[in-house]
Order: sequence, then structure tokens, then C-alpha cells
Amino acid sequence: MDFITNILSAINGVVWGVPMLVGILGIGLFMQFRLSFLPIRKLGTGFKLLFEKNDKRGEGQISPFNALMTALSATIGTGNIAGVATAVVLGGPGALFWMWMTALVGMATKYSEAVLAVRFREVDKYGNYVGGPMYYIKNGLGKKWLWLGTLFAIFGSFAGFGIGNTVQANSVADVLQSNFGISTTVTAIALVILVGAVLIGGIKRIADVAGKLVPIMTVGYFGAGIVVLALNITAIPDAFMLIVKSAFTPVAAQGGFAGAAVWAAIRFGVARGVFSNEAGLGSAPIAHATAKTQNPIRQGLIAMLGTFIDTIIVCSVTGLTIVITGQWLTGQSGATLTASSFSMAIPGGNYIVAIALAVFAFTTILGWSYYGEKCVQYLFGPKAIMPFRIAWLIALPIGATQSLEFVWLLADTLNAMMAIPNLIALALLSPIVYRLTKDYIKDVNAVDIDLNEQVNSVSKKEAEAE
Repeated sequence: MDFITNILSAINGVVWGVPMLVGILGIGLFMQFRLSFLPIRKLGTGFKLLFEKNDKRGEGQISPFNALMTALSATIGTGNIAGVATAVVLGGPGALFWMWMTALVGMATKYSEAVLAVRFREVDKYGNYVGGPMYYIKNGLGKKWLWLGTLFAIFGSFAGFGIGNTVQANSVADVLQSNFGISTTVTAIALVILVGAVLIGGIKRIADVAGKLVPIMTVGYFGAGIVVLALNITAIPDAFMLIVKSAFTPVAAQGGFAGAAVWAAIRFGVARGVFSNEAGLGSAPIAHATAKTQNPIRQGLIAMLGTFIDTIIVCSVTGLTIVITGQWLTGQSGATLTASSFSMAIPGGNYIVAIALAVFAFTTILGWSYYGEKCVQYLFGPKAIMPFRIAWLIALPIGATQSLEFVWLLADTLNAMMAIPNLIALALLSPIVYRLTKDYIKDVNAVDIDLNEQVNSVSKKEAEAE
């Protein structure tokens, strides 16, 4: 096992090395420039579309809002609590700055993924909409690229059992046992029952649950973080200065902090940022492909909000709390560091973090179950869905009761492997994203001009009547 672990560690170092980080940031930057920073400029439009009441949304299975909540259910998880803490410990406060930069370019990546997912989605024999990287590779790039889509589906199928199942179940069991004394066996049984009850209903049930749980848990955790920041409001300016300064200059060892070079801040900030918001991995567009929408661009504008909410909002609360309270100097790491940071300002803050982590991990299990299911369906057809769901439930108690250092390493590696075919597809299909965006903006402008002409005409008639 040690031999296998060493080999896997070496592979992990390569796939999450400079080429991958450059690839993820490079594609994001390329799409931002190609789209004239539209994902950033149209952030407000994205929120407007998200809450727009429209009974004629178009074809699909679930509302655009629930599609985003399903995607967020998988992205807002342990990475927002434990992942951010680990990034700050290994890369210093500057890692948080590079997480923000990753999110800003990642918005263009997530936008492009969703646009392509809706544009090239299919309807299976049961009338369900299916899409994602494997489908926009298949339908957008043609038969000669089918192998690339197959690779993504294979990596996604296995990665789901790691990052989306066993490690999440382990996190739930561990946090409930350490904070509330709940047996891991009890947690395992509860997870199987709860997850099984949701999976029976497919994407519509998952979307309904995500549509209710995700907003509540996000607002609740964000609210607790705001309380911590408000109680330390005078320290916020210094915290921001430290974060920006640490992003470009080495941080010396102090207290329990071992010190970090600039490269460490960039590497862990980008890696943990991608791990948290999944921009470039190709997972979120699987959910967005099911949305009821009239145009791929509309869903793309909604999809990019996932990266903004996950990293700019939720991860920032965690990171700023850790920096402001000074707990990053104690030598602690992971969820323990986040919990102690909250406890510094709020009595019982560790329980808030524990509950948030448990709910985050639970919804991640639901979101990733759908991702894995669609990857397996792509490979073996709809007949593989039920066996997959059974295997998914069987894996939960294994994850909840076993040590998972090896599984964490394997899952992290497979996550990077998913990104490779997806980034290649995004680069090759970028002209289509650009063309669809240009056509949509042209149509919207034409409607605006027509409406203005109608308004002017009415005003002119009213003036003549007077």
C-alpha cells in the first residue's frame, strides 16, 4: 500500500502541478478576455435572471434556480471550511488572495461550461435531459474526440465515490462524533437512509432538496461569519493589507506557522480555490444541462454565480475569520482551525462550524451522486443508474467508519484528471461560446431598441394629443 500511495502522490504532484494550474487559470483568463469580461460585467444580470419569474422558461427538467442550487450543493462543502483553512496554513494569508483571483477567472470558465452544456445536451429514452463535458465533447467536437468524453466520464465516475461520497461521509461522521458524541455507526445508518430517500426521486428530488437546504445553510454560515467580522471590524483593514501583501511577498515563520513562499500562496490558493468552486473540472455543467431555459447564455449567466457565491462569499468568510482572529498562527489546520477561529468570537462557534460542515458535506453527497450517475449513464446507458445508486449507498458507511487518507489522495488526483479533457474541450469549443454570446447580446440589444422605439412612439402620440 505504501508503494501505491507513493506512486499516487507522485502522480498527484504532476496533475496538480504548474501545467494544471496554468491551464485552469489560462483558460479562465482567455475566456474572460475573449468575452470582454462579460461574466464580471453581467454579475448583476445573473442575479436578476436567477430570481426572474418566468413561466415560459423553455425546455428542461428543473428551474434555473434549482439547477444552480444543485451545482452549489456539490461545490459548497468541506472545501469551504477545511480547504480554506488548509490553504492559509500551507500558503499563508496570501493564499486567500489567489483564491479570489481564481474565482474571478473561474466565473468565465463556469459560464462557458454551462453555455456548452445547454447547447449540446441530449434527451435520453426516458425523456430526461442529460449533458456535461462528455456530451459537449461528443456533439460539439465530433466522433474523433469521443475518447476524450469517455475519459471524462470514467474519471468522473470514480472521482465521485471519493470526493463526493466517502470523504464527505467521513467528514460528517467525524465532526458529529467529536462535537456531539454521535457514534459513527449511527451517522452511517442515517446517511444511507437520508441519501437513499432523496436519490429515489432522481434529479427533481435532488434539486428540490438542494433548493431548500443550500440557501439556508449558505445564509446561516455567512451570517455567523458576518457576526465574527463585525465583532472584529477594526481589524478588517489590516487583515486585507496582510492578505494582499502576503500574496506577493514571503511570510516568515511565526508562532505555529511554518512560513510560506509566494509560490506556496499561489499554488495552494489556486488549487484550493478550484477544489472549492470546481470551475474547470466539468462537474457543475452536468447539473446546469437540466435547467429549463430559453437560451444557453441565460443559464451561463446564472451558472457563473456559483463560483462567485462559493469562493468570493463563503470562502472569504472562512478565510477572513481565520486571519482576523490570528488563529492561523497557532499551528492548527483544517476544520479544527476554522472551528477555533469562530469560537474566539462567538461562544459555541465550534458547534456552528460543526453543523455547517455536516450539512455542507451531506448536500455534496447528493450533488455528486447525480454527477457520478450521469457519467455512468453516458458509459453504460440508463440501465446502469440503479446499480450505481445502490453502490453509492453502500460506499457511505464505508466512508463514515474508515480512515480515508488514501481515498483523499486518490479523489484529489482523479479530480485533476477530470479537468484535463474538460479544459481541452473548452479551448476547442471557445469560438462557439463566443458566437452564441455575441448573437444573444445582439438579440437583446435589438429588443431594447424596439422597446425604446415603442416608448418614444407612445410619448410622441401623447404629446401630439396634448
